[in-house]
Amino acid sequence: MSRRGEQLQNKRARGSRRAAAERNAAPASDAAPTGPGGGPPRWRVWLKRLFLWGGALAVLGLVVLAFAVGFAASSLPDYGTLKATQPGQTIVVRARDGRELVEIGPSFGEWLTYNEIPTNMTNAMVAVEDKRFQSHFGVDPVRLTGAVVEWVTGSRSRIGGTSTITQQLARNLFLNNNRTPDRKAREAVLAMALEWKFSKEQILELYLNKVYFGGGAYGIDSASRKFFSHPASELSVEEAAIIAGLVKAPSSYSPTADVQAAVDRAQVVLKLMQEQGYITADEAQVDVSAVQLKEQAGQNSVRYFTDWVLPQLDIILPETYEPIEVWTTLDVGMQRAATAAIEANTPKGAQGALVSLDRDGAILAMVGGTDYVASNYNRATAALRQPGSAWKLFVYLAALEAGYTPEDRVNDTPVTIGGWSPRNSNGRNVGETDLRTAFAFSINTVAAQLGNEVGFGTVASMARRFGVNSKIDTNPSMVLGASEMRVIEMTQAFAGIAAKGSAVQPYGITKVTSADGAVLYRHEEVNPSPQIPDYVVAGITDLLQAAVQTGTGRAAQIGRPVAGKTGTTSSNKDGWFIGFSSGITTGVWMGRDDAKPVPGLQGGRAPAQAFAAYMRYAVKSRPVEEFDVTLNLPEWQLEPDEEAMFGSPDDYYYIDEQGNMVEPGTRENGPDPFGPDSGRGVNAPPAASEEFLEQATGGALPQNPRPQRDPQRDPPRRPPPQPAIKPADQ
Repeated sequence: MSRRGEQLQNKRARGSRRAAAERNAAPASDAAPTGPGGGPPRWRVWLKRLFLWGGALAVLGLVVLAFAVGFAASSLPDYGTLKATQPGQTIVVRARDGRELVEIGPSFGEWLTYNEIPTNMTNAMVAVEDKRFQSHFGVDPVRLTGAVVEWVTGSRSRIGGTSTITQQLARNLFLNNNRTPDRKAREAVLAMALEWKFSKEQILELYLNKVYFGGGAYGIDSASRKFFSHPASELSVEEAAIIAGLVKAPSSYSPTADVQAAVDRAQVVLKLMQEQGYITADEAQVDVSAVQLKEQAGQNSVRYFTDWVLPQLDIILPETYEPIEVWTTLDVGMQRAATAAIEANTPKGAQGALVSLDRDGAILAMVGGTDYVASNYNRATAALRQPGSAWKLFVYLAALEAGYTPEDRVNDTPVTIGGWSPRNSNGRNVGETDLRTAFAFSINTVAAQLGNEVGFGTVASMARRFGVNSKIDTNPSMVLGASEMRVIEMTQAFAGIAAKGSAVQPYGITKVTSADGAVLYRHEEVNPSPQIPDYVVAGITDLLQAAVQTGTGRAAQIGRPVAGKTGTTSSNKDGWFIGFSSGITTGVWMGRDDAKPVPGLQGGRAPAQAFAAYMRYAVKSRPVEEFDVTLNLPEWQLEPDEEAMFGSPDDYYYIDEQGNMVEPGTRENGPDPFGPDSGRGVNAPPAASEEFLEQATGGALPQNPRPQRDPQRDPPRRPPPQPAIKPADQ
């Protein structure tokens, strides 16, 4: 072997020994792991597989997502259709003179194109709701990542939510507000579809014209008119900040609900606009609290009426979603007077309610409480309260129909009925008095005796005739108003008396029209249905008038004829006054919602004073109407000699001293009562001979006939009253 060959062989041997030495010197832990058979490690295999499968799934997911977005984009309506879509029905409620009372449901202003929308408005909305709006594809990955981090860490540092403006638009147009994974996924797909199909300007135009800003206002123009009384094209930077701040929570940040909350939120919007470069630091220092807000009218007591009347649309109209106008019976001036009367006269800590009806049942005013904002519970139509002595209307109606007259003598004395012993509010009894005085001063023992005499079921039936639908107990104490009633039905009953005894049905809607003026419904007048005879109407009107002139309702006097009745329940828990004048009937109730006593509350005080305060305004433009209290008794209550003087002589017979009917002009002796020229003669035989009458009656006729009763002087004959009840009121 040559020398050069030996050197090369030695060099290779030395390299092999050095490599073996290095391998032997290396730590065991640094040795590269191998798999079975000396292959790569297992974890590297699984990691490689994970990346491969994950990548494949991601690609597949992107393909599916692209397909879903593309399909959704192709299914979306065109831009014109989306502009015309409205989220609900608009209902404008008008007073009897056509003035707008309130607008219910969504309100839409003028549609503003993107170029017509003030730059301050678009900048404010983007700044607070979606600062990367111009760069994302419908879903903002940065916001999604931030939401995940926030969820993990529990932080709440972000101002806005996770949804972009496009996602919010998709939700408003196509979805609901359920916070479920399925809804969020569909929202994201629809948002990307919107971005696919429409430009950023179109999306922002749709959003600003359709987003909800509270108070029924949809779109910036409707919100601007509602809150600032001018179109959105005139919005200032501070007004734009207020509107943009509403989107997060319209009910919480609405200027009409909480001015300070709206101002604080607007300051946040201005700060974000400054940080994102839309306005300077000086522009961000505007005084938002100095913004002139529109005065909100008709949002308090009138809502009691609209809340009562609008559900009736479901009955009188077929199902419709088009905008409508509801023309009502409410008088704006009377409503204001009613609200002021309740607020001024209701005792502290108590509530008050008032219902006023025209002679045909049209509701002129309705107040369901002292403050609708504090409590929207309508005490005029929903609350059931004991009417106290106001219920005596039905007791005395039944008594008058049974034959009593206002002049009839009655006895105020202690009585017991079925173990129940009523007493008068003053604890005394006056003895003999007349019916008019007993009613005027609300004597409980007399009402108990009358109710017992005519029958408690008869009293309940009388109440039913005049529209009382609430449950009526027929226990003896019912005559003093133990059964609970609603203000509107008690007022309805008194209105029936004002309507000459005819049933009256309260109503609040005169007509309903569509947006183009077509009449969809019109109230039809019904023929009055008399419930009691005229003489009973005259008698009860006499009694009701006396209660105001000289009795417990004197505080209700207004300088013209008034008829009415007070009511006060035990322990002063309820106070009532219900009465009528010049064709208007008004009922007033006061008390606490928890039915606790109200010190000093009596029907003849605060309720009667509220009645008078309201009625002075309500009747000021109406002529004075005197009440007809002439008591023309019916034939069945008249004696025969009086009965003979009614009607045509050809239709009646003369009754002789012995009770025989004699045809006119046939008396045996004396002048012809119908005149010498009647042609009937004066010597005709009697209608029946004495012999015939004696045989028919089985005995001789009495020589002195029974004296005839004068119905205007002598009380009707009836069994003595049975013992009676416990009084609870005056």
